[in-house]
Amino acid sequence: MYQIKNFQDNDDVRTVDQLGPFTVIEYLRDLSVTPGSAMTAYYCNEMNVRKRQVLCDLGRADITIQAGAMQWMVGDVKATTGVKGVGDLLGKAIRGKATGESAIKPEYTGSGTLVLEPTYKHLILMDAAEWNGSVVLDDGLFLACDSRLQHKAVMRSNFSSAVAGGEGLFNLSLNGTGVFCIESDCPKEELVEITLKDDVLKVDGNFAIAWSNSLQFTVERSSKSLIGSAASGEGLVNVYRGTGKVLLAPVTKLPL
Repeated sequence: MYQIKNFQDNDDVRTVDQLGPFTVIEYLRDLSVTPGSAMTAYYCNEMNVRKRQVLCDLGRADITIQAGAMQWMVGDVKATTGVKGVGDLLGKAIRGKATGESAIKPEYTGSGTLVLEPTYKHLILMDAAEWNGSVVLDDGLFLACDSRLQHKAVMRSNFSSAVAGGEGLFNLSLNGTGVFCIESDCPKEELVEITLKDDVLKVDGNFAIAWSNSLQFTVERSSKSLIGSAASGEGLVNVYRGTGKVLLAPVTKLPL
């Protein structure tokens, strides 16, 4: 039986969220500094730029993570590729190429503890049940999930969504039952949730980080005519149409 000391019980570490098998911790101060990095560390702390990590309790669920996200693990932990035969490998490779995510996402089973790499991004836990069991994520946000959730590549409603919007033609969707974790440039407290019921949401820019798979997603001109689009100064907008919800960030992806 293992024991972990000076981790969650450290007075410089606090728990900021817990849902399902996942716990998110945050380091209140960066103590590993040098004279050359002290000023940066000070201002990072003042502006809420702090290291965060995800802890996974494998006794509560098997976990699938983004490739390369594991930092350390202890106890009865078994790691697999999550690939179930040649056909599954081919499908994962195609989906990874389409969505820009890693083709192989490792799966961890057992009863031990899995700790993911620290990040300065905000770690947000969500339950797929709150999305009626099917949610689409913006590119590069996926970090970890309950292995019961199935991964699929969802194609945009029309080809212009990729060409005109300057983005990929596919997004990653998670389907089924379980909790998942995403990495966001914005904290959960700043995210705006919009619920649609047979309605339309138009967004000028890549602000949506997640949306219901039940929504039709296209990129369209902000006005029906090219003259109208030019007059409005908006041009192309992301359009979410139907019944479901969309999670919006107040800013687009931030530079590192």
